[in-house]
Amino acid sequence: MVSVPQRLVVGFDLDMTLVDSRRGIAATYDALSRETGVPIDSAAAVSRLGPPTREEVARWFPADQVDDAVARYLELYPEHGVDPTSAMPGAAEALQAVRRHRGDSVVVTAKHPDNAELHMRHLELDVDEVVGWLWGGAKGPALAERGAGIYVGDHVLDVEGARVAGATSVAVCTGPCSAEELAAAGADVVLPDLRAFPAWLDEHLLTSRLAALEAALQEHQRVVVAFSGGADSAFLLAAAARALGPDRVVAATAVSGSLPAAELDAARELAASLGVRHLTPDTHEIEREGYRANAGDRCYFCKAELLDVLGPLAEHERAVVATGTNADDAVAGFRPGIRAASERGAVTPLRDAGLSKEQVREASRRWGLPTWDKPAAACLSSRIAYGVEVTPHRLARVERAESGLRDWLRRHDVTVRDLRVRDLGELARVEVDAGLVGLLQGSAEALDAVRSAGFSAVEVDERGFRSGAMNELLADPEHYR
Repeated sequence: MVSVPQRLVVGFDLDMTLVDSRRGIAATYDALSRETGVPIDSAAAVSRLGPPTREEVARWFPADQVDDAVARYLELYPEHGVDPTSAMPGAAEALQAVRRHRGDSVVVTAKHPDNAELHMRHLELDVDEVVGWLWGGAKGPALAERGAGIYVGDHVLDVEGARVAGATSVAVCTGPCSAEELAAAGADVVLPDLRAFPAWLDEHLLTSRLAALEAALQEHQRVVVAFSGGADSAFLLAAAARALGPDRVVAATAVSGSLPAAELDAARELAASLGVRHLTPDTHEIEREGYRANAGDRCYFCKAELLDVLGPLAEHERAVVATGTNADDAVAGFRPGIRAASERGAVTPLRDAGLSKEQVREASRRWGLPTWDKPAAACLSSRIAYGVEVTPHRLARVERAESGLRDWLRRHDVTVRDLRVRDLGELARVEVDAGLVGLLQGSAEALDAVRSAGFSAVEVDERGFRSGAMNELLADPEHYR
């Protein structure tokens, strides 16, 4: 079995990787020299940062004074070493890149942990943990214990720590070691500085996760993809065709009153372009009481119907059913549909590979899929407010209202990306791209296009389109009219 990628954890060295501490360290050595009367060439000291403080102090003090000198240096450091220290160029952005990928950052340094923490707070660098008193290969176990798959440092000893941890070694040429030295030490990647790290991380994660997706798909002999025609399921379908060959992949698009007709046509075209057989089984979620009741768990009953229909098809094909659930969906909180699919044995290759929505879109763009920038297109029932019964009449009028409004915008040469007509009973609430809110609010003709679909009243949401807006209503019933 292909292992599910663990949470992203990136380790960072501190001195000359995240922070330029040369001035602060030099100032502390100068203070120590003044206090003890022992000459210390602070410029020379900061030219070889990396090993522990004790190693440097031993260059200047007799052996029997080293322990006391180190202790005093550490006491002097907060006063003299923190304020002069600055963040390295790109440090904050590198940490933000890890956070953007929902990862954790841990500093593993030879520095005293309390002093390292002072730097993090003073410079407002967003890290999750600081581990000190470790250098060279001794960093490896600490990194491995925390699941770090990447370690970023500026010294050949940092490369050693990454190697011991089994982590990807990313070296930056901002410390005492040259690019050639870092590469010779075994660094997997050598960057000029941290400013190059976010782009590298984006590419590294996308490449490794696409490889994990391919490996996961190849574990199955045949796959039936629950293919709605949206960006996620379209990408999964293309990935499965690549990994297994089109003849071992089936696209299955459920046809019911909750699927807009235009979505079915687009799904047919894409499946044909991939050379994949396309099935269009009927589903009858409207016959499920829990679906019609339209409480907060409506999606559970919809997905249950879908998988109960696709399950026998997959058995006939000797295949597994795969859904387009991505890694963002898995952490999005309220997702009863995911639970229903899991209970029925559906696999989730995108989620298991750690692929986010952003990565799905980027990979789709590179592969030339027309869905790479396709707006979210949830089923029509998602437009009906929780607690309002889902009926064929309501689904049809929502589709008519959205189609009519899109036609009006098209006639007026207005491009729209996201548009929803929310059914709140007899009131239709229109959500549209924020830049078009004023246009629709000021046009009686546009609102009539919605009203004529069968609504008594129409309003335009001033906040514009928001994915999951109905979940807001679920959390705050006062929004209902």
